[in-house]
Amino acid sequence: MRTFLTEAWHLRVPIIGAPMSPMAGGRLAAALSKSGALGMIGVGSAQPVQRLLDDVRDFQSQASGHAFGIGLMTWAIAARPELLDAAIASKPFAIALSFGDPAPFAARIRAAGIELVSQVQDRASALAAQLAGATLLVAQGTEAGGHTGGVGTLPLLQIVLDVATVPVVAAGGIATGRGLAAVLAAGAEGAWLGTPFLVAEEARNDSNARERLISANETATVLTSVFDVAQGIPWPAKFRGRALKNAFTEQWSGREAELATDGAARADLVGAVRAADSSLAPIYAGQTVGLLNRVEPAADILRRIEEDAELQLRAVLRVVGA
Repeated sequence: MRTFLTEAWHLRVPIIGAPMSPMAGGRLAAALSKSGALGMIGVGSAQPVQRLLDDVRDFQSQASGHAFGIGLMTWAIAARPELLDAAIASKPFAIALSFGDPAPFAARIRAAGIELVSQVQDRASALAAQLAGATLLVAQGTEAGGHTGGVGTLPLLQIVLDVATVPVVAAGGIATGRGLAAVLAAGAEGAWLGTPFLVAEEARNDSNARERLISANETATVLTSVFDVAQGIPWPAKFRGRALKNAFTEQWSGREAELATDGAARADLVGAVRAADSSLAPIYAGQTVGLLNRVEPAADILRRIEEDAELQLRAVLRVVGA
């Protein structure tokens, strides 16, 4: 496959691993980068700076010489600039600034010779990121796991491609070679994938979470802000999180104002998160969760997507008589 990501960024496979925090640590990023994609390290809004530094060290110990990226939330680094300081000092190939205007931070990243990536969820955010100097846009559809907007991947990708003057990759609802081939055929330069790698051996989650992911189907997710409200995480209201439905979402979705004042319910959720009790705690995943069926190395997941995408793209050529 020949795209901007393979020719300009020198990836073998036009795939970027989503910087899912905390699942995408140094180990998963290393596995993806060594296998020909671009591994990304996710950074949570409240995590210690040292964990980012440890993840970078883990990456370097396993994939020295390979490129990697770091994903940051714009609203979080506005409150905690030390996260951006540490990210820049780690000298990644790319930094992703998402979920807010990257303009206040873009110049520092570009001056350091780092590629600036930005996830966008509508036309306005695409134009703002481009104006700020983003070198790659990620059109993130609402099918994506974790925090996202409200527009589907296919309509959003068409909208972003229509206004973009820089390369665009697609995110949300892509978990197989068919999905990768579809967005490449539509004009994307690659795909930004998270949910398929939640069941990678290198992901930083436990066996209970993986079992729940494998047993879930495509209707098992909900787009909700209840986990953020309960934990007091100040996500901008326009970005809700797509997660597996559980007892907490069933009880509190649609009752966020009441939840915000219910100290006992919030304490229950915080305790469940600490105990990794997935009957209450969030497991963020996209709508392609219904395609997950086993735990395996990230390299095997990536290889299967690559091979299947090539088969599908050859089939597209037959459609047009090439």
